Amino acid sequence: MSLSIALNNAASGLTAAQASLTAVSDNIANVNTPGYVRKVVTQQQLVVDGAGQGVNITGVHRVTDQYLQLASLTASSDSSRYDITSQFLDNAQTLFGDPSGDGFFFNLPDEIASSFAASANDPSSSLLRGQALNSVSNFLSDADRINTQISQLSTTVDSRITDDVAHVNDLLTQINRLNTDISRARLSGGDSTGSENAQDSLLNDLSGLLNVKVSPRDTGGVTVRSAEGVLLAGDGASTLTYNRSSTTDGYISVVTPGASVGSQPIAVNSGEIRGLLDLRNTKLPGLTDQLGEFVSRTAQQLNAASNASTAYPPPTSLTGRNTGLDATTASANFTGTSTVAVLNPAGVVQKTVAIDFTAGTMSINGGAGIAFTPANFVAQLNANLGAAGSASFANGALTVAATGGNGISIDAGTATKAGQGFSQFFGLNDLIRSSGVSTFDTGLAAGDANGYTPGATITLQLSKADGTPIQTVAVAVPPAGTPTVGDLVNALNSNASGVGLYGAFTLDAQGGLTFKGAPPLNAQLSVVTDTTQRVGGGPSISALFGIGTAARAARPGSYLVNPTLAANPTQIPFAKLNLAAAAGTPAISAGDGQGAQALADANAGVTLFKAAGNLGNVSMTLADYGAQFGGSIGRDSATAESQKTSSLAVKTEADARRQAVEGVNIDEELVHLTTYQQAYNANARMIQAAKDLFDILANIIN
Repeated sequence: MSLSIALNNAASGLTAAQASLTAVSDNIANVNTPGYVRKVVTQQQLVVDGAGQGVNITGVHRVTDQYLQLASLTASSDSSRYDITSQFLDNAQTLFGDPSGDGFFFNLPDEIASSFAASANDPSSSLLRGQALNSVSNFLSDADRINTQISQLSTTVDSRITDDVAHVNDLLTQINRLNTDISRARLSGGDSTGSENAQDSLLNDLSGLLNVKVSPRDTGGVTVRSAEGVLLAGDGASTLTYNRSSTTDGYISVVTPGASVGSQPIAVNSGEIRGLLDLRNTKLPGLTDQLGEFVSRTAQQLNAASNASTAYPPPTSLTGRNTGLDATTASANFTGTSTVAVLNPAGVVQKTVAIDFTAGTMSINGGAGIAFTPANFVAQLNANLGAAGSASFANGALTVAATGGNGISIDAGTATKAGQGFSQFFGLNDLIRSSGVSTFDTGLAAGDANGYTPGATITLQLSKADGTPIQTVAVAVPPAGTPTVGDLVNALNSNASGVGLYGAFTLDAQGGLTFKGAPPLNAQLSVVTDTTQRVGGGPSISALFGIGTAARAARPGSYLVNPTLAANPTQIPFAKLNLAAAAGTPAISAGDGQGAQALADANAGVTLFKAAGNLGNVSMTLADYGAQFGGSIGRDSATAESQKTSSLAVKTEADARRQAVEGVNIDEELVHLTTYQQAYNANARMIQAAKDLFDILANIIN
């Protein structure tokens, strides 16, 4: 009986040594295989009835460190997030040109100033006038080009997210399938390390796309969950979906296996998908918004100069831009004075209508004041011009015309509304026109009529930083009893049916409407649908006030040189109206270049820029804002590159430490090889010795 026990002990030892040698040989063979985790054979003493009966192999497992694995996966997610952000921001930065080159976008306003300064020295030169218009046109077309290419980058980002989500779904399916293989091997006492290594490789790929929580299953394999704990893989694979539209933030949702509810949004805090969502929802729209603000204020400053000047000979009529307002609200809230003058072709004043908005009166040729109100402003101006001219208002635009071959000129005076002069607000003598709403400074005050049909709705979506929806609210225009702009703002800010639980809209002094999310969520806002329409056919709430990315994204590409001036550069307002000129003498002259010089000086004028992109409300010159804007693009790109470098360094360190624990050390494996060889030989000799003893005993018996 003792020889049988010795033989069984040696046989079990031989089997254990052989299994260990197999594990060592596999480790050595994969010493240079990326992602391979070394494995060891675990064994324990076999005891039967209190007596040792050899050794038992309890399994083959990998040498892993769960903490280092999670650290490596987290670092991989962060590295991928900032890597993709850096790539796209670097591409966006190149769209604006080389800061040291002649074609740098932010240098173009200086070129506009130089071209108009040259024209001011020779106002009669058609060539210089044409060159000045070309410089303006080049600036606007470059802005349109950049805006279009940023939009194309957004489209590329959308496609990339779609592809990444499809890859994630494939990885989750494979990870879940390997769970079955690993569990089966564990239950049968087999070697599951190959499947586990393959699963680890899939998890590494997955962590590069989005951050996940990974935990081991009791039966083998892993459970994968989202940041907030939604099951992605384990007992079945979930399906992720990228939800997007042209007007709202994109986000990721998931349908879990066997779920009784539909798709649910999940948080994506890191990984390539988070970087792409940041670009799609925030960074690229921010660039577009800031570009729109820069172009809009540049156009505004140039238009302020052109509207404060006049052409020689004066044009027979001036038709303004579509303000998006009705005649009453468009004429309200002005202060100061301005003068409408009718001049003959030689520039001699024929009639003046002096408008005192503060006093609410009009004076004909310096006579007694005639009262007017915003409601009858256009009709009163038309009546006061009499046979010399006319005034009308249609489709949101004011038109002032002269009769009998005479021309119209506007003296800007001191009249202002929303920071703009009388002629400038209506766009009567604009150098630059827009095919859409050119400014979101509406000039509306809280007490003005909002002009929208009661019951019409604007649907808004409130989202977290990663685009995950918080709530969707449909806000109805207040009923007829509460028709003011203030009532509309209150409806938008309602806690019950508006955005009040997550932030607030504010109407500023220029009539601009802005939303700011409240902590701790600091919600972002986008427009789902907007069926509102101002004064039957006018702009919607989102279009008039620039709410949501769609309205603001259209702005940079909507500008063009006034077609009337492009067709006839002699009509560029290069002169100044001099109402102090002696009776019968010209109030404007052909050689006057004061208006051209004002256009040249527009670049140096201080103006209010509203919050857009990375910059808040600031008052500065166009040149300074251009420098700030260009610098912010560079800083964003540099910051993303720095974050990429830092996160990559963390990932490299985490991977190195993980490799030190989990990787194959050839020296250690050679020691193990020698040890298991000797153990194998010793057990083989024990078997041989037992055999020899059995042979001797058999011979004795025989």
